Amino acid sequence: METVLLYGKAFVVGGLLCVIGQLLIDYTKLTPARILTSFVVAGVVLGALGVYQPLADWAGAGATVPLTGFGNALAKGARKAVEEKGLLGAFTGGFTAGAGGIGAAMFFGLIAALLGRSREK
Repeated sequence: METVLLYGKAFVVGGLLCVIGQLLIDYTKLTPARILTSFVVAGVVLGALGVYQPLADWAGAGATVPLTGFGNALAKGARKAVEEKGLLGAFTGGFTAGAGGIGAAMFFGLIAALLGRSREK
């Protein structure tokens, strides 16, 4: 039963984030690139304020997998690096925290490019 509750919380929070994105697409003139960037920035700001991590702890993958979770990871990495390295950590901590996800995206993107083929639309 506990697993079902965990999946349910992840589904609801992740779904709400998707609904917000869809509403922004449907009812604003924002481009998808600006919406995606806004989600990352919102995650950074909410993470820096200490608001996003409790949501991520409660909702699990529903809050950590979307772009807001990536922004939160950047903020958390920068905060940790500032504590360890001082001001220089503000510039390097986000890269260190996000390196795994960025590296995985590049690797799997390369694999998809090698296995797939492009075609005219």
